[in-house]
Amino acid sequence: MQKNAVVMLSGGMDSTTILAYAKDQGFTCYCISFNYGQRHTSELDAAQSIAKKYDVAEHFIFNLGINEFGGSAQTDLNIPIPTTPTGTAIPSTYTPARNITFLSVALGYAEVRNANDIFFGASSIDYSNYPDCRPEFVAAFERTANLATKAGVESGLIRIHTPLINLSKADTIKLGLRLGVDYSETITCYQATKEGLACKQCHACQLRIKGFNEAGIIDNTRYI
Repeated sequence: MQKNAVVMLSGGMDSTTILAYAKDQGFTCYCISFNYGQRHTSELDAAQSIAKKYDVAEHFIFNLGINEFGGSAQTDLNIPIPTTPTGTAIPSTYTPARNITFLSVALGYAEVRNANDIFFGASSIDYSNYPDCRPEFVAAFERTANLATKAGVESGLIRIHTPLINLSKADTIKLGLRLGVDYSETITCYQATKEGLACKQCHACQLRIKGFNEAGIIDNTRYI
């Protein structure tokens, strides 16, 4: 019996890993990416290429203008991307309510595509202290999804899969390599150029570099 799943695909290393993981688990994958006014739109180009490579059932790019709110260095050019660690503080790259919005749209897409499974590349280990990447948030959203949708009430359990949530970046990279992921095709940088070159300075780049170093793997990321 065909198992449908929605995979939230940004074009970055984590979301590409979960796409490979979902495919390996035998799911027919419907990918959704978000054009939300982010600086690094080259990640959407990467997402399109990756979706094609993995021969997904469908790749849908959803336009979502949350950049109109401002409030995040990822969407507001007047707020600089930080290049120094913020400790346990939530950094300016946090985008207000982004992941709960993304998951809500992905949930609607999943209902239409008869998919009870949604794959979300959140990590709570090597991450930027974003509150919407924590296990408590994911568990709460899954409960809400099963209470608030026709699919949840009538068709069985809706599951939010976060296979990376307790993995370090190094362990994520090792998992992806076992699944055949080519990380040189992914874009993680918060301020990647239109050509997909990474800055090497932002926290996303720093976590990526740290992950490859700890995994003992050559980093083939294209840096400026």
